[in-house]
Amino acid sequence: MTDAAPPGGRLAAVPDSALADTLLTRLTTVYPAAGNPFRAQEMVAYMKGVAPFLGIRTPERRALSRTVLDGTPRPDEEDCAAVAVRCFALPEREYHYFAVDYLRRHVKRCSSGFLPVARRLVTTVSWWDTVDHLAAHVVGGLVAADPSLGDRMDEWIEDEDLWVARTALLHQLRFKESTDADRLFAHCLRRAADTDFFLRKAIGWSLREYARTAPSEVRAFVAAHTGRLSPLSVREALKHL
Repeated sequence: MTDAAPPGGRLAAVPDSALADTLLTRLTTVYPAAGNPFRAQEMVAYMKGVAPFLGIRTPERRALSRTVLDGTPRPDEEDCAAVAVRCFALPEREYHYFAVDYLRRHVKRCSSGFLPVARRLVTTVSWWDTVDHLAAHVVGGLVAADPSLGDRMDEWIEDEDLWVARTALLHQLRFKESTDADRLFAHCLRRAADTDFFLRKAIGWSLREYARTAPSEVRAFVAAHTGRLSPLSVREALKHL
């Protein structure tokens, strides 16, 4: 399996999974019954029309998810892939959120071989509301468990897809003392010239988060490269310093 996304951003074939069958049957029964069309319109507008919504607020959705998950076994890696791929194939955004929450909970049950699945999710109906959680909690979790995947992040930072590059910038958000500072700084400089808001924001956010652990290092890095970093990146990086 490769990291390359299939044509049109479609996900690859879905692994067979009896657990995914059960969860998707429950999910597509429980979620729609709780939908609110008026709230759905508000959500679509807030998320700039990236996807349709059922209109379920996060606290209610997570309560419903507990009902969906009640009595089900822990998944293996194939189950995780099947649940995530099948959820992202559904149009409404709440199903994508369920998949992201599910992977956050079970990422430690996945090997480094799950990275191509994570990449395909990042590049499917891409927007910050799913990508950022996938970056910090799923991709980051995989890299933390297998540091050799850092080399793949060096490939992702070069990607033409801004969301793949953003994921590379954000995957160390939760690493704290385990942050590979050389890689973080190199990634920030690699995309420093980009004019895209989401990349500039990600550079600043990744630096700001590392500044909680190593403030002097971040301050020195920004001071040395103020001319290359955008004002937005600098402002975000130094926000709490």
